[in-house]
Parts: sequence; structure tokens; C-alpha cells
Amino acid sequence: MARKDDESAKADLGEDCRTDSGIELFKSISKDDDDMKAAPERSSGHSDAGKDKLYSVTEERVDSAYGSAFSMESLMEDCRLTDPEGAPSAQVTSGPQEEANLLATITDDGDTVLHLAIIHEALDLTQQLIDLFPKDVLDIQNNLYQTPLHLATYLNLSLVVRSLMQKKANVELQDQDGNTPLHVACEQGQIDCANEMIKEISTRQFTKVLKMQNWRGLTCLHLAALHKNYRLMKFLMKKGADLNVQEGTSGKTALHLAVELHDEVLVTLLLNKGANVDATMYNGCTPLHLAVGRQDAMIAHILCQSGADKMLRNMEDETALDLADGNDDILALFPFDDIQISGRSVVGVKF
Repeated sequence: MARKDDESAKADLGEDCRTDSGIELFKSISKDDDDMKAAPERSSGHSDAGKDKLYSVTEERVDSAYGSAFSMESLMEDCRLTDPEGAPSAQVTSGPQEEANLLATITDDGDTVLHLAIIHEALDLTQQLIDLFPKDVLDIQNNLYQTPLHLATYLNLSLVVRSLMQKKANVELQDQDGNTPLHVACEQGQIDCANEMIKEISTRQFTKVLKMQNWRGLTCLHLAALHKNYRLMKFLMKKGADLNVQEGTSGKTALHLAVELHDEVLVTLLLNKGANVDATMYNGCTPLHLAVGRQDAMIAHILCQSGADKMLRNMEDETALDLADGNDDILALFPFDDIQISGRSVVGVKF
């Protein structure tokens, strides 16, 4: 009988140790999952800046962890992984694999406690979890296919990005829009986060990520161009990005996009860095075709000054001049001997 009581006491002690380790908190998290569907609201003491950034790219996520019923202060207290002196807390009686699985328990939104800590910008807890988790847990994707690295980048938490990269977090995983974390950095203009990613990966892997397209066919360079982020564009160019890479839907290069945006600064930057002035889309259109077709005489002038071939034809058998549509400013860019009759150049024609 005494032995039975002793075994019962040991079992109770084991349960106490689990609670002290912070793992027991997941029971309460699971119980509160339904409450997470309340209206999104950040805990007091935090600004709304990070929340707004996250919602701008995950607006369909109604069940966001921002609406969780528990406070991050309470979560941090319950999930304290070390005692005040910095020594490890009581060890759980389960093996390492079971501990990792418990710590990676997910909510209905697919978020681990690391996702939640990053979303709420609980930096101390985030760092402790990164130190504790093995790489495979760091790369868990939630229901929107976002990894902790995606979220840290959205919220511009460059120190968290650094810690994740030092633990070899995967930079090639794509979210529901096909964006890698580096795509996110280029779309959101987070140059510090991009720099932290590049520091920790090989040139070969960086080149591979730069070539990856999201589900809209856009690479990192295209996203930076579309958002007119000149600083990031220069950063990517310095790191060896291919200026002539084509997006997947119509074959536009960054120069085509800059022309469509009527962005003279970006057009000039790309040309000065060696972008192909005569790069063609899948339909054969060059940047000059686009500039003339959009009646942008200034950009057409810049392209012509950079040596654009005015006689190249697209798949409709049209030169840029064919698209001038009587615009005198654009027609003035073409020399007299480039005049065409019925779409054909008269140069060299014998009458």
C-alpha cells in the first residue's frame, strides 16, 4: 500500500514538472481556440502598426490570433522556459521528441505558439522558443502557409529574422500567395529583414530564391519594382539579381514594369545598371512598344537615348512607331528615314 502511495506521489510530481515547464499552457490554448474568432484586437501596450501590416496581407484571415482570449503577458508567464537565475526549468518526464510535439501544438488557424509570439511581438518569448525548437518546428506553416519567418518579415522584426536564419529556417517555403519570406520583404519594403536572410544563405540558394515566382508569376525583383522601392532594387542589384528575369504571365522584365508605371527614375536606374533595353515580352513587345503605346514621350525618349531598336516588331507585326497614334512628341523621336508606309519601313525601298 505504501508503495502505491509513493508511485501516486511521483505521478503527481511529474505532472507538476510539466506545468512548470510551460507545456501545460497548451491545454488552455486549445480550450480557448473558439474564442480566437472574436474581433481582432491587440493586447494593451502594443501599437497597432504591426497588426495593420499583417492584416494588409492576410485580410481574409478572420480567425486571426490577434483576437485570442488570453493575454500575451499571461502566456509569457506560463511559458517561462528558465528560472530567474537563468538555469533550465524542471525537465519534463517525456522524451525530447514528445516535448517538441507538445510545444508545437497548433491552434485552429494552424499557428504554433511561436507564430503567436511573433504576431504579438513578444520578443523575449519568441527568442526563447527559437532557441528551444528544432529546425523542423521552426518551419511549420499555418493555414495561410506562413512560417514564423514570413510573419517576422511582415512585421519587420529583423532581430527575429536573424535568430530564425541562424537556426537555418527555410527561406524557400511559399505562403498561400506563393511568396517566400524574401518576396514578403520586397513587397513590404523590409530591407533589414532581406539583409538578414541573405547573410545566412549561400549565393547559390540566394540565386535560386531570386528566380522563384509567386502565384502571380512575380519574382522578388518584380515586386520591388512594382512597389517603387528603389533602395531594395539597388540592394538586389548589388547582390547580383538578374535584371532581365521575366515574370511568368506575360514575360515582362522589371524594365517593362517600370515603363508601365511611368516611373522615369526606375527606368533610368535599370538602364544604368545594364537592363536590356530591347527585352521582349512573350508577345514580342519591347519597353519602347509599351512607352509609345502609353503615349509616354519622356520615357520613350529615355529608351531611345539608351539605344532602343525602333524597328523591332511584336507578334502583331507592329513597330513602336505604329503605336504612336499621331503623338507629335513621340513622332519627333523617330528620324525621317524611319517613316513607314502601311507598317513597312521605306528605307531601302526602290520606287
